[in-house]
Amino acid sequence: GQLSSSLRNKIKVTFVNEHGIEEAGIDGGGVLKEFIDALTKRTFDPKLGLFRSTEDHLLYPAANFGDSLQWALKRFEFAGAILGKALYEGILVEPQFSPAFLNVLLGRENKFGDLFLIDSELHRNLTKLKSLAEDEIEALLLTFSITVPETGEVVDMVRGGREFDVNKRNVHLYTKLFAHYRLNIETLRQTKAFLKGFRCIVPLSWLRLFGLSELQRLVGGDEKGIDLSDLKRHTLYGGGYHPSQPIIQWLWEVLEGFNVDEQAQFLKFVTSCSRQPLLGFKHLNPPFCVNKVPSGERGDKLPSSSTCVNLLKLPNYGSKKVLREKLWYAMTAGAGFELT
Repeated sequence: GQLSSSLRNKIKVTFVNEHGIEEAGIDGGGVLKEFIDALTKRTFDPKLGLFRSTEDHLLYPAANFGDSLQWALKRFEFAGAILGKALYEGILVEPQFSPAFLNVLLGRENKFGDLFLIDSELHRNLTKLKSLAEDEIEALLLTFSITVPETGEVVDMVRGGREFDVNKRNVHLYTKLFAHYRLNIETLRQTKAFLKGFRCIVPLSWLRLFGLSELQRLVGGDEKGIDLSDLKRHTLYGGGYHPSQPIIQWLWEVLEGFNVDEQAQFLKFVTSCSRQPLLGFKHLNPPFCVNKVPSGERGDKLPSSSTCVNLLKLPNYGSKKVLREKLWYAMTAGAGFELT
């Protein structure tokens, strides 16, 4: 169907498990955050083929789809709408995007230097090409055209480009056009489809209020690490818990003892995103909450989470050692919000 700005309206989501049974969500089924998280992880997974990943695990659109291009364009439009909905709802997503791709979202054209962001080896080779002697350049037999590896199609970078040889006089123009093709032309139809879906939710005029790094953090949170003192200040407690109890003090001591990666893993366990909001945990919606739950007949129930509402469900363990062991196991078990 056609995507439209109606996607800005409230969407109610209900999960059904493999047995056909409706899963329990703490808000009675409106687990949009969980749904968006699952969709973004699947849609932007390079294994699906819509996006590629740089050496730094940043995403940008894949280029050549051959006969399946129309199939891909519909999915790029859907991917744009999903990311736009996440941004509109203030939902942080785990995938991170190449600055070259974010430039497109901001309506900016990428330049030669931006090529390094998606293909550092090609950027180095083109830079080196400009410094070669004339006979070295001519020996490469280059023309103002590009051969698409997947299809063998020859694409001219200027009119009749395959007839124009590259030499010392025009090599700078050649490298500039090559980078322009890779960054702005090769995936033009894919990015247009993505933007069509994205702008159904988020107007370009609103996006242009942000710079490149701000947009990256707005979409996926802050990469600088977790400010535990800020998280502690903005944490709510429920089910009988309050900050002065030993179990809560142990929790913060355990978290302080985690390294940066472990703290990020904990945050992902509870909120579905390993990075904190751009402006701190005051702006996490819903607020981070620790809720008391029964510890089970044998006292061995694991902590669990409702990521759709940023809720840690924590049994009242008898020691910090047990708390750490149970929390670590729950964090690394890879289960969802019904883990008990």
